[in-house]
Amino acid sequence: MTNPCIICVAITGSVPRKEHNPAVPITIEEQVESTHEAFEAGASIAHCHVRLEDGTPTSDPERFARLCEGLRRHCPGMIVQLSTGGRSGTGRERGAMLALRPDMASLSVGSNNFPTRVYENSPELVDWLASEMIAHGVKPEIEAFDLSHIFQAVKMAGDGRLKGPLHIQFVMGVENAMPVDREVFDFYLRTVRRLAPDATWCGAGIARNQIVLNEWSIAAGGHTRTGLEDNIRIDRDTLAPSNAALVKRAVELCEKYRRPVATWRQAREILGLRNSLP
Repeated sequence: MTNPCIICVAITGSVPRKEHNPAVPITIEEQVESTHEAFEAGASIAHCHVRLEDGTPTSDPERFARLCEGLRRHCPGMIVQLSTGGRSGTGRERGAMLALRPDMASLSVGSNNFPTRVYENSPELVDWLASEMIAHGVKPEIEAFDLSHIFQAVKMAGDGRLKGPLHIQFVMGVENAMPVDREVFDFYLRTVRRLAPDATWCGAGIARNQIVLNEWSIAAGGHTRTGLEDNIRIDRDTLAPSNAALVKRAVELCEKYRRPVATWRQAREILGLRNSLP
């Protein structure tokens, strides 16, 4: 295959795991440094959360603004994708940072179970987040935790609540949500190709399944996500030393399947994003 593969790096999650792997970046400065290393290794999208100094997740727009400023200065051209996930805020505060006009933002269009709680995304909140993304020119990444989320995203694009073409990420391996299953993955892909043939897609696997989804997605011609948000280990016994190390592992899979790694310019073109540099 000759189509470039976009590698997204999820640099730090909203779950306080610093004590489990000291490589997980917490402060804005740590996040910028870690992302820069991942950018140099081949990542062209940075998926971002922010935290308070004690590690508590937050939706504070001021912290997102500082992070965006640092990433644009030190990773010129890299696509900045901010999280509107529910673990660091409630209600409309989850979308307060959209006014910063990041290149992309995550969007979950339905609810599902997480390990210890319900990840609630009410129709009213989903519609509001989607409308804010249109208003501020932000491209959503649809987080498909369930097959119904693909159908809902296609419906929203059809009636104008989302601006296409869609970019859909298959999230597999979250406890109590969709497990990692090859037949389900293949059905997801066929469903996207049938319902939204102009959509781009990506695969994200959680914990030890990160490398599984990396390989499935790269081999199938899609894009992929890696990083310490989803997985803190290289293997069962070895902690990942950095986000860059996980990106390099995805790059090796691209080489295995003869997929060129997308540059930031190629990634922006593939996703229909404006260029941030001349």
